[in-house]
Amino acid sequence: MTATGATHEDRMPGSRPAGGPGPAASPDHGPGRADQRPFELGGVHHLALVCHDMARTVAFYSGVLGMPLVKTIELPAGMGQHFFFDCGGGDTLAFFWFPDGPGPAPGLAAPASRPDQGELHSAVASMNHVAFTVPADKIDAYRDRLVARGVACTDVANHDDSEWGISEHVHPGVFVRSVYFQDPDGILLEMAAWTREVGRPGDVSHEPARAPDRPRR
Repeated sequence: MTATGATHEDRMPGSRPAGGPGPAASPDHGPGRADQRPFELGGVHHLALVCHDMARTVAFYSGVLGMPLVKTIELPAGMGQHFFFDCGGGDTLAFFWFPDGPGPAPGLAAPASRPDQGELHSAVASMNHVAFTVPADKIDAYRDRLVARGVACTDVANHDDSEWGISEHVHPGVFVRSVYFQDPDGILLEMAAWTREVGRPGDVSHEPARAPDRPRR
């Protein structure tokens, strides 16, 4: 099984199965229409993160989360390693290991904790968290499976458009259900399930903030 809960079968990273709820394939409004896009993007090829211990990272992502290790690279001149995991949907998650790289920087390079334990913010240009797509009808069971495998995680969150963005109960306005947890290096991870199509009228209703709008910390 892959991290998405789909059977790995003979699918290679780079191929993408048909999706369910989530972003509309060809939205008929706004500047992002498929026939107006300047590049034919097929999704995320890979996201490259940095780990402290590659063996521990393989044990977690392959052993605990079930992501097949599909490619390993030994970097030249003793620079380190670069490993790729199949995280489902034709996408890959990659890790660098640098023997002389700087140490972790919680609160800067990534959030210092899970969102139920502290602040979610991280520095500009940081990688805040990685969310993996899972089936909506399996997310509660997957949370239980994480706990059974010794992974501390949040309750399943019901994301909606209310003031705080979270509902205690599932209702028609909930668009994503998700659970958050961390890997051995403290990287914030999420299993997330779209519960309806997004990109509909009303889903894009906020003006993008500009840099001067950022409060001083």
